[in-house]
Amino acid sequence: QVQLVESGGGLAQPGGSLRLSCPASGFTSTPYAMSWYRQAPGKERERVATIISTDGSTNYADSVKGRFTISRDNAKNTVYLQMNSLKPEDTAVYYCKALVSGYGYWGQGTQVTVAS
Repeated sequence: QVQLVESGGGLAQPGGSLRLSCPASGFTSTPYAMSWYRQAPGKERERVATIISTDGSTNYADSVKGRFTISRDNAKNTVYLQMNSLKPEDTAVYYCKALVSGYGYWGQGTQVTVAS
């Protein structure tokens, strides 16, 4: 049974930091890519960051470049999102996604709220 379970969300002050984690289990093959997405109330879900498993290359949405870092621990099959210099507009539900053989698997999401 494939599982992606996000954790690490919560309340942070503007300028603060949070680190999200997403352990993946149940895959019969290594996901080609792991991504973080987010969805704010009333807005469409948007991709935040992606890491490619084969070479570790990463790419980011312009809105988070220089502030967020995606990384992966292959031994633990876990992907992380380090979020620094948080802004109120980063408030959203953050989702983890694994791409395996062209199919996307999603976690249930974790709430991130940035407010003073």
